[in-house]
Amino acid sequence: MTSKPPLRIGNCSGFYGDRFDAMREMLTGGPLDVLTGDYLAELTMLILGRERQKDPARGYATTFLHQLDDTLALAKERGVRIVSNAGGLNPAGLADAIRASAAQQGLAARVAHITGDDLRTTHDWPAHTLTANAYLGGAGIAACLRSGADIVVTGRVTDAALVTGPAAAHFGWRADDWDALAGAVVAGHILECGAQATGGNYAFFTEHDIRRPGFPLAEIHPDGSCVITKHPGTGGAVTVGTVTAQLLYETAGARYPGPDVTARLDTVRLTQDGPDRVRVHGVKGEPPPPTLKVGLTRLGGWRNEVVFVLTGLDIQPKAALVRDQMEAALAKRRPAEVRWTLARTDHPDADTEEAASALLRLTVRDPDPEKIGRAVSGAAVELALAGYPGFHVTAPPGKGSPYGVFETAHTPTTDVPHTAVLPDGTSTPIPSPATTTPLTPAPEPPLPPPLPPGPTRRAPLGLVAGARSGDKGGAANVGVWARTDDAWRWLAHTLTSDRFRALLPETDGLPVTRHTLPALRALNFVVDGLLGEGVAAQARFDPQAKAVGEWLRSRHLDIPEDLL
Repeated sequence: MTSKPPLRIGNCSGFYGDRFDAMREMLTGGPLDVLTGDYLAELTMLILGRERQKDPARGYATTFLHQLDDTLALAKERGVRIVSNAGGLNPAGLADAIRASAAQQGLAARVAHITGDDLRTTHDWPAHTLTANAYLGGAGIAACLRSGADIVVTGRVTDAALVTGPAAAHFGWRADDWDALAGAVVAGHILECGAQATGGNYAFFTEHDIRRPGFPLAEIHPDGSCVITKHPGTGGAVTVGTVTAQLLYETAGARYPGPDVTARLDTVRLTQDGPDRVRVHGVKGEPPPPTLKVGLTRLGGWRNEVVFVLTGLDIQPKAALVRDQMEAALAKRRPAEVRWTLARTDHPDADTEEAASALLRLTVRDPDPEKIGRAVSGAAVELALAGYPGFHVTAPPGKGSPYGVFETAHTPTTDVPHTAVLPDGTSTPIPSPATTTPLTPAPEPPLPPPLPPGPTRRAPLGLVAGARSGDKGGAANVGVWARTDDAWRWLAHTLTSDRFRALLPETDGLPVTRHTLPALRALNFVVDGLLGEGVAAQARFDPQAKAVGEWLRSRHLDIPEDLL
């Protein structure tokens, strides 16, 4: 391994729409070597696909270009290289736009980009596929940086590739330096969602000031270990807890596969290394699988929604009345999917009208926009003077909107033309990994000994455990961690898959897989099918499962009094 000093890699974006000023904040807040930005969520690919349909010259994250307009001179002055997946479906177009912007500012910027992920026309995908993009690794990014690029823009790469590429280029790692690469993958996963690693969306947020958390950075060492921190004086916090929460976000089992390496999450060790500094070490890596994940998006049909407000007494009879009236109105041209949800947000003897009200949500979906447009909104409006007492809705009923579907497939790595287009325009093919290993589940580790019997008290799970949840296509993951060894001993034996289903009735009947990560004192639950066809389909109230973890923490069960 090289003896080079640590590489300081920061993040300035966790999604398309994140804090605009973060790029400037990261460039001015302290020393950096590389600044990354992640703009490509599953939903974003659908949005960019529709943009490309309207204008083939588009298809990239324009926000990134505007951020660079404001900060490119600053990045050049400070010697910070920038790596981002903002190229979306058109990385070559974004690279050209960056060069034009640099020229207008009188700056010499060496811009490189990555191609090969767009497989829309090269495979036999299902009809009406809008986008089809393989998740590439960091080897192409590394080649671009080694060639002297100041800026590298990619299309669909894994989020962690934005870190593995710069780290491999900086330290000269080989393709089979599995442990070092795995450490960088873990660092990349921690950084990828921006302020989620520095206190954003943190279960125990009341313990820290997170009104404006700073963005994270990783000091990566030659062996792949790192320290997660943030610029001095920025808000939020970096603790073992905030880093654990992000580590569990949108993951599954102990093996975390990627195109560069399969990282073993069950080997990750976290140590508080001082204020706002967490050391991440001990990560083991294995050869990557022989296939790449491919994200597919398509338009699934049309969707509409009406939310009826039910106030005061007789909430259930009011809900039954409007449901009967609407069902009768929709009977002649009934949409393919009709879903009713009653949220009892009302309180008895409430001191405000809003607190006295419940929400009845009608959601309809159909391939035919006519069935979910005026046929639904007109029927709802017609009840304004002929329905339950106090009739009103939260917003005027609309025409409806298209919804998307996200699906995944896999293709052999050798079938994907991963290519680095260097600053001088040279195209360099990136070879597939020479060694691969098919992905298999890691063996479940032994559980710690249970706590001895003792008095318990009925209380919310969140008093002794944190959680973070998210989406992966139609599945939701819920990571739950304990903050003490005794709480872990109790949690590991108490929160089984069956108990999880009992606490969250919406998951009843769905496949729930529990993964155990003792080194993090954590359990990770994957619920297949909870989100239907993915976030773009808007299949449920919380379409990205962002708050499922907080719902779980609010549920009551018998907890040992010694833990409370």
